[in-house]
Amino acid sequence: MDGFWSSSLGIAIILLAQGLALIVFVMLSLVYMVYGDRKIWAAVQMRRGPNVVGPWGLLQTFADALKYVVKEVVIPAGADKFVFFLAPFLSMMLALTAFVAIPFAPGWVMADINVGILFILAISSLEVYGVIMGGWASNSKYPFLGSLRSAAQMISYEVSLGLIIIGVIISTGSMNLTDIVEAQRGMGLLSWYWLPHLPMLVLFFVSCLAETNRPPFDLPEAESELVAGFMVEYSSTPYLLFMAGEYIAMWLMCALIALLFFGGWLSPIPGIPDGALWMFLKMVFWFFMFAMVKAIVPRYRYDQLMRIGWKVFLPMSLGWVVIVAFLAKFQVFGSFWARWAGM
Repeated sequence: MDGFWSSSLGIAIILLAQGLALIVFVMLSLVYMVYGDRKIWAAVQMRRGPNVVGPWGLLQTFADALKYVVKEVVIPAGADKFVFFLAPFLSMMLALTAFVAIPFAPGWVMADINVGILFILAISSLEVYGVIMGGWASNSKYPFLGSLRSAAQMISYEVSLGLIIIGVIISTGSMNLTDIVEAQRGMGLLSWYWLPHLPMLVLFFVSCLAETNRPPFDLPEAESELVAGFMVEYSSTPYLLFMAGEYIAMWLMCALIALLFFGGWLSPIPGIPDGALWMFLKMVFWFFMFAMVKAIVPRYRYDQLMRIGWKVFLPMSLGWVVIVAFLAKFQVFGSFWARWAGM
């Protein structure tokens, strides 16, 4: 039997099972992220939120998804049908694909590649094409304007995200996400990178909001300005796929924050075992932060958004890379961190 699992067919079955398990986890997380987003928003506004369909409204998101699936698909006259349907599918699948390099615990990763963080950055940078294709294929000026906004916004904040991650890579000496987590092992909470990279943690979180088009940076789909932006001509299942892609990308950013700055699956309390549960709880916490920002922070103007990205975040993240590289060159960072963490 061991010989079968080491054969080509056995390996293919294992990879298929791992892929299905990952998709089930992400899609179930997606369902309850939407539910949690709505409940948190309702709590901030002192109302109840979803509470009718199923116990405590837990099946409300399933009902909403079913409603979208059975609705009629409306295609604008003159739209490029192939690109029109490809765009939402591409948007969701690229966000799902990035999860193959996310480790949830030692060995709990589909592809533990040495350039895992580079792979995730490359995949996430391609997600803008789904938005651009959707806006262009709709054959309408308003979706096209929304898609152009998205392209400019995502490119602007990807630069800051990349530079912030470079600082973490310099501190670790590896682009493997498992190595980055293991480099944070030590005295629990105080050994993680959130402390030495605290200014960049704030910038990274805000950049994640802009990268995933989440409020207050949801300018590509600003209903008050662009009649819902690049998705205005979409309905039924294609619209559902766009929304799924947005939430999956946000879940991916929660995982990256947990891995890069908060020790991934490492326990925050010495003596308590590490495990995938800690990784999941950290992702849930950062999703809660995403939801709270949506509920309490007003939307920015587009010129403010671009000014922050290019005139504030870019110089700060670039300067931080220089500082971290200087400390690493003279081994200041390593000796300080070793003393602090008791390693």
